Amino acid sequence: MTEVRRARPDDADAVFTLVQQLGAAFVPVRSAFDTSYDEVVAAGEDDDIFLFVAENAEGVVAAYALTTVARLLSTNGPSAQLQEIVVDADARGQDLGTALVHAVEAECIRRGVRQITVASRRAGGFYDRLGYSQNAEYMRRVF
Repeated sequence: MTEVRRARPDDADAVFTLVQQLGAAFVPVRSAFDTSYDEVVAAGEDDDIFLFVAENAEGVVAAYALTTVARLLSTNGPSAQLQEIVVDADARGQDLGTALVHAVEAECIRRGVRQITVASRRAGGFYDRLGYSQNAEYMRRVF
């Protein structure tokens, strides 16, 4: 059975391994990761950022989801952005990603979030199955 929970300090090594599978524009640097990870894990229950991890059947952290919440003028309340979600390549097909998304959604509902967005070109079919609809193009400028 999959357990989804808030990330703890001792999950850092497992999450860093997953970050390396993200395929983002940046090569993960452990010292920068550690600084960010410590801040995120230290965030309180109602802070504007939260990090969930999913454990596989063996109790090993095999996936994570990082979400931010912000108040927008156009959404009549808070809006969330699923910033990062990674499932270990060897754990795909075990519904860890689905469990994470459902946990993120439940947390967003608890917080009164009006919408959740996710930028995903590569996993569009996954989000389609979970009831998400395409709304806009995602553009980025890296500094």
